[in-house]
Amino acid sequence: MRVVVVGLGYVGSVCSACLADRGHDVVGVDTSEYKVDCLRRGESPIVERGLPDLIANAVRGGRLSATTRIAEAMPGAEIVLVCVGTPSAEDGSLDLSHVKRACAEVGTALKGAGRFVTVVMRSTMLPGSVLDELTPVIVQSSGGKAGRDFGVAYNPEFLREGTAVEDFFGADYTVLGAGCERAAAALRQLYTGVGGELLVTAIPTAEMLKYVNNSYHALKVAFANEFGRLCKREGVDSHEVMRLMRRDTKLNLSGAYLSPGFAFGGSCLPKDLRAVNSRARRHDLDLPVLASVQRSNDLHIADAIHLIERFKKRRLGFLGLSFKAGTDDLRESPILRVIGTLVGKGYDVLLHDPSLDMHRVLGANRRFVEAELPYLPERLRPELDPVLAHAEVVVIGNRSAEYRTLGPRVRADQVMVDLVAAVDRGTVTAGEYHGLAW
Repeated sequence: MRVVVVGLGYVGSVCSACLADRGHDVVGVDTSEYKVDCLRRGESPIVERGLPDLIANAVRGGRLSATTRIAEAMPGAEIVLVCVGTPSAEDGSLDLSHVKRACAEVGTALKGAGRFVTVVMRSTMLPGSVLDELTPVIVQSSGGKAGRDFGVAYNPEFLREGTAVEDFFGADYTVLGAGCERAAAALRQLYTGVGGELLVTAIPTAEMLKYVNNSYHALKVAFANEFGRLCKREGVDSHEVMRLMRRDTKLNLSGAYLSPGFAFGGSCLPKDLRAVNSRARRHDLDLPVLASVQRSNDLHIADAIHLIERFKKRRLGFLGLSFKAGTDDLRESPILRVIGTLVGKGYDVLLHDPSLDMHRVLGANRRFVEAELPYLPERLRPELDPVLAHAEVVVIGNRSAEYRTLGPRVRADQVMVDLVAAVDRGTVTAGEYHGLAW
């Protein structure tokens, strides 16, 4: 497969060498004579472990060449990887001007291609960039139609400087955001045997995934550093603490908790966050990440309230009161803050939870109900049907099993507000379905 790589910076140089190493015919393109000359001599234009040998071998084998002109590289190309940088503008927004210029040149070169070429963006860019801003540039300069005359795709890179070659070949998965099936097929062929599992998805999803990954990595660094500062003040070995934390791959380093849903609650997380932040204040430590976690949670609860109020309906049915399914622990359950706010505003509320029996609510849980939820006993119903019959808005607050099949039972005059992604929206055929963060 003939591949044109536009932009011989960090990502472009690594991609060019690695793809050429796998037998593809690769032409690198850059406006920098220095970078192009480096590749022509079989030298790496960047410092990256393992890259010089790959480039030297690929150039020696005739699989890798370079030019300063896109038009010169395009004849016979099946895929074009655009690896041009997307720097920040002065206001912090994304600057796509360099990518647009490259796309315009690619589009012009496509006029005489005589074949279907897939144009793949690899630079980091926000959702909507490929389809709304860059594809029109290619359409205008080529005179062709996306999906018919050429394909568009987004292929985010997850390469770490210093281990980029290893990351390219040894990735767990490679994400292919494809605008059409022909583009997806071309990318599958390009990456066959490389980069782990090939996952095809929508272009905006692939664009957002890059930001999710990088933001999460930044969050992990800040999180570890804040606890490091606190550990030092406490005389605790921070590296040993985090080493033990990383040993748990069931909850700590896993998919657990990493799904959009409702706010966290219960008897542990809110209490322990308060304790950590209180101790930090005693040390005069400013730990903004940890301090803002509860505020973020509070804003999520406020969004849930606003969503429910938006429909201007007074009869509400709340399904699921405990902070998670399968427990009757109501302490600091976030849905109770939503209910309390709306009861205080005069909404007509009925409640149901399959795990909750007021005769068995004892001890601290009972004291919490008596102090914070005096309205609960009179509004709680042991059966689900009366609550569904009463409600104009059905609010799902936890993922109890019996709530997951409620989609077909939503009436035409009802709204379902699913705060925990318990119900498949496709099963709600009569009324309205609204998720909180999806």
